[in-house]
Amino acid sequence: MLQGGSLMLLMLSIILGIACVGSIKPSSPKTIIRQSEKSSRSEDEFERNIKVMIENIRSLSKEEQVEEASPNLYQRMSRMSAPLERMAIDSISLDTYLTVFNSLFSINQPALIDSFIETLPQALICILADRQPCGWQADLTSTISSALNEQVLSVISSVKAEACMSTSNLRMADPTMAQLNSLQEMLTNVLSSDLPLYLLSDDFLALWNSFLDMAFPPLMSFMSDVMLSALQTPVDFLKLGLQFGIEIPTLDQSENCQQGDLKQLIMWGINHNVSWSFGQSLLDMILVPETPCSFPGPECQATSSIQFSRTGTPSVDIPMSILTCEQQNLNQLNETLCEAILGAKSQESYVLYQMCRALGTLSQTEVTTVWRNMCHIIKNGILPLIEPCSDPGTGQSSRIARSTLSLSELLCDYQNWTSDGATDPALITMCSENDRVAFILAVCNNAEVMQVLVRNPSNAWVWEFCANTSDSYIVNLYCSYNIWTAETIDPSIVTFCWYNDMERFQFLLCDSMIFFMVVFSTEENNWLKPNCSEPPPQIDINTIVAEFCKYSEWKNVQAISPEQISICIQNDEVQFINEVCVDHKFITLLVQNSANAWVEQYCNNSIRNPTTSPPLLNIEVWCNYSKWTNMSVDPSVVGLCWQYDQIGFYQNVCCNKPLYDKLSLHVDNQWLIRECSNNNTTNMLEKVCVYSDWSQPTIVDMTDLALCADLDTENFTWNVCANATVFQKLLANLNNTWLLEQCLNLSAPGPGAGAGNGNGGLMVFQPAEECQYSSWALVLPNASLLALCWEYDQANFTSFVCADSSMLSHITQEASSLQVGTLCATYTAPPNPTISGSNVTTPQPCLTRELAKRLNWTCSTDFSSVCQTGASQVQGLWVLLHCGITILQPRLENLMTTQVTSMVKQATSLWVVLLLALEENQMTSLRMTEYIQLSVLESVVAYMDNETNFDNKRVLLQCFGKVLTSLMQTGRNMPTNFFLIKEYFRIPLSHLRSVLSAADSMIVREILLYYNRNYATLQLTDDYLHAMVSVLFQIHLPKDISLFSDMGILLALATPSDILSMPLQNNINVLSIINFSIKNLSLEQQQAFGRWFSQSMSLPNMTAGSLSVIRDTGNLIAYLPFQSFQYFSPAQLLDGLDVLMSNTLSPLKQQFIAQSLTGTFQNLTVDEFRRLGNLTCLAHPSQLMAYAGTEAFSVIQANIRTCAIQGFSVPSNMISSLVLKSSDLQSPSSLTPQRVSELGPFLPLLGSSVLQQLTSAQLMAALRTLASVPFTPAQARVIIDKISANLSLALPGSVNLSMLGSLVSGVKVETLWTLPNDVLLEALPAMSLQTPGLTPPQVNTIISKLWGSSNVSQWMDKVNPFISSTPLLSVIPQVPLLLIRDTAVHTRLWNTQQAKVLFKEAVASHPSLSLQEFLSLGTLATGVSCTDLRRLLQNMASLSPLRDIMIFLREQPVPLHPSLKKCVFEELYRFDFFAELLGDLGSQIALSLPLSTIKKFPPDKMHSLRKIIIQDPYYFLLLPSTKQAVLVDKMVQRLDMSTGLYTEEEFLSLGVMATFVPDEMFSNLDRSFFVDSLEFLQGFCYNANKRDLVAKMLEEQRTFGTVTNWTSNTLNQVDRFLFFLPKDTIQLIPLGLMSLERIERLFLSQQEWERGEFGSLCQKPSELFEKQQFVLQFFLGFLRIGRVHYTGLIPSCESLHVTQPAAWTIDSLRNMPQAAFQRCLELIGQDPFFGAYELLMLLTKTKEVYGMPSSFNSSVISQLGRIATQLTLEELASLRLSEIQSISAMGALNTWTSRQLKLLFSVVLNSNRKTPSQLDSSTFVALGHIVCGIDAPIMSNLNPVEFSKAVLWLGRLNLSCSEEQLQALIGLLSHSLAFGPVSSWGSEVFIEIGAIAAGLPDIAMSALVSEQIEGITPLAISLIPADKFAVVFNQAQIRMFTYDQAVAVTEAQRSALSSVQQTALSMVLNPWEDKPVDFRGMSLGVAMHPSPFFYLFSVLIMLLFSLG
Repeated sequence: MLQGGSLMLLMLSIILGIACVGSIKPSSPKTIIRQSEKSSRSEDEFERNIKVMIENIRSLSKEEQVEEASPNLYQRMSRMSAPLERMAIDSISLDTYLTVFNSLFSINQPALIDSFIETLPQALICILADRQPCGWQADLTSTISSALNEQVLSVISSVKAEACMSTSNLRMADPTMAQLNSLQEMLTNVLSSDLPLYLLSDDFLALWNSFLDMAFPPLMSFMSDVMLSALQTPVDFLKLGLQFGIEIPTLDQSENCQQGDLKQLIMWGINHNVSWSFGQSLLDMILVPETPCSFPGPECQATSSIQFSRTGTPSVDIPMSILTCEQQNLNQLNETLCEAILGAKSQESYVLYQMCRALGTLSQTEVTTVWRNMCHIIKNGILPLIEPCSDPGTGQSSRIARSTLSLSELLCDYQNWTSDGATDPALITMCSENDRVAFILAVCNNAEVMQVLVRNPSNAWVWEFCANTSDSYIVNLYCSYNIWTAETIDPSIVTFCWYNDMERFQFLLCDSMIFFMVVFSTEENNWLKPNCSEPPPQIDINTIVAEFCKYSEWKNVQAISPEQISICIQNDEVQFINEVCVDHKFITLLVQNSANAWVEQYCNNSIRNPTTSPPLLNIEVWCNYSKWTNMSVDPSVVGLCWQYDQIGFYQNVCCNKPLYDKLSLHVDNQWLIRECSNNNTTNMLEKVCVYSDWSQPTIVDMTDLALCADLDTENFTWNVCANATVFQKLLANLNNTWLLEQCLNLSAPGPGAGAGNGNGGLMVFQPAEECQYSSWALVLPNASLLALCWEYDQANFTSFVCADSSMLSHITQEASSLQVGTLCATYTAPPNPTISGSNVTTPQPCLTRELAKRLNWTCSTDFSSVCQTGASQVQGLWVLLHCGITILQPRLENLMTTQVTSMVKQATSLWVVLLLALEENQMTSLRMTEYIQLSVLESVVAYMDNETNFDNKRVLLQCFGKVLTSLMQTGRNMPTNFFLIKEYFRIPLSHLRSVLSAADSMIVREILLYYNRNYATLQLTDDYLHAMVSVLFQIHLPKDISLFSDMGILLALATPSDILSMPLQNNINVLSIINFSIKNLSLEQQQAFGRWFSQSMSLPNMTAGSLSVIRDTGNLIAYLPFQSFQYFSPAQLLDGLDVLMSNTLSPLKQQFIAQSLTGTFQNLTVDEFRRLGNLTCLAHPSQLMAYAGTEAFSVIQANIRTCAIQGFSVPSNMISSLVLKSSDLQSPSSLTPQRVSELGPFLPLLGSSVLQQLTSAQLMAALRTLASVPFTPAQARVIIDKISANLSLALPGSVNLSMLGSLVSGVKVETLWTLPNDVLLEALPAMSLQTPGLTPPQVNTIISKLWGSSNVSQWMDKVNPFISSTPLLSVIPQVPLLLIRDTAVHTRLWNTQQAKVLFKEAVASHPSLSLQEFLSLGTLATGVSCTDLRRLLQNMASLSPLRDIMIFLREQPVPLHPSLKKCVFEELYRFDFFAELLGDLGSQIALSLPLSTIKKFPPDKMHSLRKIIIQDPYYFLLLPSTKQAVLVDKMVQRLDMSTGLYTEEEFLSLGVMATFVPDEMFSNLDRSFFVDSLEFLQGFCYNANKRDLVAKMLEEQRTFGTVTNWTSNTLNQVDRFLFFLPKDTIQLIPLGLMSLERIERLFLSQQEWERGEFGSLCQKPSELFEKQQFVLQFFLGFLRIGRVHYTGLIPSCESLHVTQPAAWTIDSLRNMPQAAFQRCLELIGQDPFFGAYELLMLLTKTKEVYGMPSSFNSSVISQLGRIATQLTLEELASLRLSEIQSISAMGALNTWTSRQLKLLFSVVLNSNRKTPSQLDSSTFVALGHIVCGIDAPIMSNLNPVEFSKAVLWLGRLNLSCSEEQLQALIGLLSHSLAFGPVSSWGSEVFIEIGAIAAGLPDIAMSALVSEQIEGITPLAISLIPADKFAVVFNQAQIRMFTYDQAVAVTEAQRSALSSVQQTALSMVLNPWEDKPVDFRGMSLGVAMHPSPFFYLFSVLIMLLFSLG
């Protein structure tokens, strides 16, 4: 074998041979290897000749003669590693080798061609793989290459040496340079003559262009064929080689992939048809010269190969896959193009096919060997060409020595940086980045060097750099004020110290005159503005208001000054209006003083038109936008400025992108994104863009100008760009030169045309013609022409104007041209040659520009760099060549075939990959990435836009995201903003997690920024956002916590599990962001952040922390779990009280804070109690009593009053000891009005007896306070009766009724009937807001009165709050007018029956509704019948319209009727796409689905159902308990939650359903979560089994242990869960812990939960009453052994309110003082848990207090409640029931016997002296259950209309009427004046009459059709007698029941049904059983009254059902 390496020449020869042969087709198309037909004799002779030739060649090689063994190819190539300088041209002549070759061809030329070339690929592969033997072809190839190796390398070295020598000579200005200069001078002279004008004239150019048009196409056709033949095969070989060496990232089985670099990206794009276009980039790299400049200088870019990270190093860490000769991990053959070539049936490239076949026979090890050998061949061949030329004056040894120096020794010589201007700023930048440690020591810590460097403005960044790296050290180093003197002070250090040490600096300036004079001894420091004045005293406006505005004390009118009134109006306006303005008498007295005359007018205006005007605001002070960029602006200030300075705000914020970006990142400023992007700016533009004024001699603000240009483009173009006068005027300010570019594309000429020559737009401006600088000496140019010439001809402008002082002075003599001097000041003119000592400048022509201009080449190339003085003409010619190629390139591309174009692009792409590989190996320094980055991004953008296969997009995002982000960051011009980031928001949800997980931190940061700015337009789904947030928290934040600051509004989407996955660290930025945002998060998120933070705060850290630990930590600390929070000391709590109180504290923490502070500190101040606020009510009353008689005691009382006003209940002894005085109850009539007002919130607790002792004067004075107190109707009646004499309600226009507030429930029904309509209408909105509000009789009275008027359709806005309570009979006559007159009829909250009536009328003329017509009905659509809905759904049988309908129904503000929900499901279930609609159904409809359907849901649909229920849990809580349990059981099974630990994440994911899981699952609840979240868990629902499980958990050692060891803190945490404990366990609680106060707080906690969102729906009060009663009686001593005769405590009335009367023993109640019993009579009477005996005892007590029942007044009767049921018949007969209030109190009770009811009705008639026919609807409503006391015959005499108006309320009652009575009531309702015959009733009537429908006659009920049955309420179903139920409803009718109706069927009714009927009922109740039922042949039951119509109707119904 040969000894030397392979030759470059041989490689090129082989490639050329391959290219030639590649185009030759094999002789036989059927066989790949040609069969040789030579005889063996000829073969032997040929081989002998070859061997002779090989020996001859070897004899010529001297090295071969001494070689004994044949090393492998890699060893042979190692000889090429010697320096090329040592190689000399060998003396052996190449002619000798040519002679040998000629003899070879003369031997057998055909055999050589056929055998050698055909087998050359196999031979090459065999040689490169170091195989033996490889045949004579391989031997010949090796022999020739070995012999010619050193000779060819010598030639290459010689050529390179000559090239380097020529380059050196050029630099040394040798004769060659002189010749080039002569040539350049000659060209200049020729161009200056007339010859170029003739040759380049229009005629000549036209002739030349014609010639090109004729010659170009055939020439390009020929060239295309040549290029295709010559380049295709080499391109394929290069591609094959790169495919072997470059591994392209792909997704593995776990959907992960390694990040690829730029080479891999390009190779991936080649394989996936990405249209790379690098031609222009390579052209720029080769032909565009660097900007000429004189180094060193701040304006020059360093030409060194050193990368300066400050100016372009990507901040994304991309793993680089360097292409090396020694790499082992080569790709497999099937990953290259060989796979396609070998698998193809025909071969376009024969040689490539042979090469692939040969490679296919190699092992992977041999392939690696081939790669290594071939790589070294190429490397050693190109090394001589790419190695830089050596310095002639420096030897090899010096180069080697210099290469070992460090960066510091080479460039960063800090010792020489102390001389001004000696150090290049670029070098300083480079050293700071690459030699950081040494830089800090040598510069930041060296004041002398620092001061020298920062004198250069380019080095100003050094201050910030050193300040950031050295922190306080740099301040201490340079801000040593004691050594500052006037001689040494440096302005830059002054600036630094002012901004970084301002407090100390300003103090010294103000405190030391000497220091002040030293600082201001330098004029550059005059900008300092120290504030040395004392701050003005802060005025506490709240204190002034509290002192001046005590309106209750304003009795002496003369003592009230106008100033005092003004202060109150300005700072307490609302209260002033409500308390002063409404008192007309007081105003009359006040205005007697003429100085107060204005007050009356003010009050009149304020009452009629409540003030909405903004307060006076100093815009300049608050909205100083210029300072906002460098300061933190509170969101409230941002909102204030937007509200009161919208124009200025829009200009300075919305149009200031940096400031806008900064402000919009704040969570509370997210509205900016909406407002600033709002295109509705017409009003603002009209105020700002007043173009007519711009032509006047006024100054136009530049911000206004920019605003109009951006937002009013069309008008701006016409009024500015096309108006020469305005345009030139604006250009007079050279700061407006941007207008030139803005108006550049002007196309429509306007008045005065453009600013150019008056003929059109700016596009006609020609600098060569317009900018006649020589004429400017005579005629001064106008400002616009100056601006145009400066903008478009800057090089000549600077030469002729800036460089000519006389011209510059001449021009700037005009005021409008003064700015030219400023512009020219930035330009430093080069020295101009002079002529004979003259100062006249001689401008040099620019050869390059002139040539381009004459050739009419309008390319975008910038000629200014090569037209400057001193620029190289050679560079100019390169620029000209670049311009020419750019012009011709499109033409060439159009003439090339598609195949050639594709091949050229592929070749270019492969060449770029190869150059990148060389650059990575530091073999070249072409800065390839910089040149191609824009092309790469543009190609990727185009690919992303057109690619439809997401799998390919996914690879780009997931595997090449880092490199693309890096290119975007370092790119000079982005093709489109955030193009890559946008793609992340188009990722399918199924792939989002894997793709986003692989993203780099920088990509994630850009994603977050983009989302925060554009979230409103992205419209991402909740699932998408939650998945994205989950990845961010769980994947990226642990890797880079700094991303947290960019989370923005996404923070609100984090789940608790996401939050808990955050890394534990005390990062100050993270904590500050959490502190800032946590108030806006949900309770679960707040608690999760608290638990996350608690993991980093150990108990020692908390107890041993500083006093200010709470203040220092911030808001986050308020949300720590109580297990951690309880360890804060009282001192820490007091110090951080402001922080704690500003957050939402849980009741447990509030109680802990209050009791800790009041229990530890005995001297809390007034201010501290004010800060405590409502928390005062959670302290122990005994501890608060210690402050009695102190100044703080009044604040304590005020806090307790506030609690009462806000509905916060407190223990009884807190009221009795801290609020009430003994004298208050002893003599209420002696209380002052102020005291009555103070006691106002507590008056409901004192009862009606105390109210009756108050006088009218007392009540009137306190009326405003009392109007907001929630009195019961009985109590309100007492107050109204007392003040009615002084308060007229019936006067027209009176507002007194509105002023009553909650007291309106005490107005008599009889009084309401007398009030005018206008008074009622005016008061209705206010009355509807009151709690508890109007009573049913009052509502009925008002509605009947108003709806009886024909004008009611015009009053709908007033009566709207009571629409749902309006009787159907009142609505029906008004329906036509409502649809015509009421424009908002489609938005009213109609009940179902009203909506049905309105719907029928609205669609009467539309038999077939369209989708839009249906949606336009609004709330009326809830009245749609199933028939109409079925028809609509069938007509819209596609996904999109049905989704619109479901969303429409889901968003209805009123509940949907069960029949409508059933109809929706039955119709939708028929469609195949039903499952896709699940997410749009909403909670109402989704939860009405049968469980048989729900249990079939796949996990994704079950997940959707879970989300629906969580978002709207109300309807889930209304489900029967059985359905709740089964539903949740199926859900947890499908979601794979039912086994293992019941984790916090699973619990929270189920929401309200979390406690409805199976008992086995609930028992596995994570105990740590249970303990930490115990207070949170108390808000859920628990059935009996779950309560028992909770009780067991509480006693586990992992939680709180046995109850005997529980402490007060434990009981505070357990709270209402104590009632879950068994009685035996409760008795073990230490007695000392269970005081009356604690027991009361337990009751209050339970009551609060029962009134809450969940408690009011999911638990009956009776479930825990027995346990509550036991706790109270046991711990208060009633049940203790040995104390049988113990009477126990006597409860106070306040204690009964806090606990429950029935929880006390009856003896303790009987022993109450009479006064206390009187105050609590109403409360006791309403308690539902008293038994008959206890009620009887209470009646006895009542008689003792009030006397005999005959003496009971109306007030007492209305308070009796259930006690009245124990009255005897005689006692009942003695009652006076003349008032509606007392009648209503009796009628509300449902435990009367039939005899009592009958007697009560008689008493009502007798008391009112009315006959039954005279009773009105209000009386019927008040009668309630007493209606069942009317005999059936008498019922027929009742007024049917009045009764029908009352049936809405009566139908809701569980009436005890007999069947005969109910039938009589049906007779009234079926009267012609009421609802008409039953057969005409629609479902709306059945819904309206409710329970009374149970009285339908058998025949009528059995004939009911589906629409009528669906209207029967569940209550009515349950009231039908069992035997009647079984007869009237056959199985077909039962099958029509809704689920709610079926559930209402009683056990007795079920038992009476036949088996077929029971099966039908089961199919409704339990559809999940899927029981098949066949009704054919079954008995239809026995009819009570058989008739032909009955049988016919039943058969029809059955047939219809079977068909359905």
